[in-house]
Amino acid sequence: MKSETRDKLMGVSVATLCSALYKRGLRTQTIQDVRPLTPRGKNMVGPAFTLRYMPAREDRNPMTIFRDPKHPQRVAMETCPEGHVLVMDSRKDPRAASAGDILITRLMKRGAEGVVTDGGLRDAMNIAKLDFASYHSRPSSPTNLTLHEAIDINVPIGCGDVAVFPGDIVVGDDDSVIVIPAEIADEIADEAVEMTAYEDFVLERVNAGHTIIGLYPATDEANLSLFAEWRKTNGR
Repeated sequence: MKSETRDKLMGVSVATLCSALYKRGLRTQTIQDVRPLTPRGKNMVGPAFTLRYMPAREDRNPMTIFRDPKHPQRVAMETCPEGHVLVMDSRKDPRAASAGDILITRLMKRGAEGVVTDGGLRDAMNIAKLDFASYHSRPSSPTNLTLHEAIDINVPIGCGDVAVFPGDIVVGDDDSVIVIPAEIADEIADEAVEMTAYEDFVLERVNAGHTIIGLYPATDEANLSLFAEWRKTNGR
């Protein structure tokens, strides 16, 4: 990802990105039923690095399996590249945890950008205190071994009903998380910046008492002229 693209995505909302993607026919890029453990007031932006879970089978998932240095869950924490977002396919099942505070702290210390799971995180109260973007469905104390087996690293996955491919650009704000196909990330970022400028103008006008008719969307040319003046004044 270009540094310029990352900077642009840091300043736009997931809602705005949804609209930009919808214009291109992509309707279902927002990961469903995940939320930030704590609001951070800044975006999470990075390429996806993935981990896939499958249903656990008792003979394959005793507690002793964690002694294996090649265990995929542990390896994922140790190989997720700096600046990337670890996205976990936990089968939309938060009854068992995708990871806990020790693993997420390790991920943070290695320089990852954030973590997203459509399952749950254990020790969520501790993870919420970290200066690290973390998204899940809900807190979940049982170890993943009770329901989930970590099986694949950095492969295409489904997370919260969204297809996630390694390298896709993941953006999270204080509302939700969206996945942008890598090949269109630059143009989506450019469009979202333009949309954000107009939306800020619209909010200013609405707060001043103006009607949304002809303003949002901009069907009245007079509003576009006012917007052009507003951009010059505000350096946008």
